[in-house]
Amino acid sequence: MNKDGPFIRVVERPARKLILKWSTSAEDYFSYAEELGCGETNISSPWDILRYIKCRLDEPVGLWIPQNLRPEGTGSYAHGVEVPADYSTQVPEGFVILDLAPCTYLLFQGEPYEEEDFMLAIATCRERIDAFNPEELGYRYTPELAPHIQFAPEGSRGYMEMLPVQKL
Repeated sequence: MNKDGPFIRVVERPARKLILKWSTSAEDYFSYAEELGCGETNISSPWDILRYIKCRLDEPVGLWIPQNLRPEGTGSYAHGVEVPADYSTQVPEGFVILDLAPCTYLLFQGEPYEEEDFMLAIATCRERIDAFNPEELGYRYTPELAPHIQFAPEGSRGYMEMLPVQKL
């Protein structure tokens, strides 16, 4: 693992939609998978459906949804996939769709790691995220504007998360 910290880059997201499956109380991946089941992929039952959605902008992801974007009685963590703003195909049963405004993110990407070390890779990247001051790059965190995104851990690319920001 890189002792200097994760690789950080600015990512611009256009206006888009988010297809997701709410939980009733999940606050992280483990409580989400426990509530909704692990499914065929051993990630989550919703993930099994999300990975087949066509026209998606990126891969399915884990999301921490800000309170102002979620209905009462739902957990802060969900699995979802972003699709174009003009997406009009039917949403899978039990899923919802949210409109998301254009947003700037900081993408944090750790060093590649051995698959059995995924918990250490996640913890290390998160410690570095927590210690990072986005003002160094001319931004401030804006968790109320968009979901905080967690990509599926894959050792070959390193652990990745994206946090919404705005220019100072």
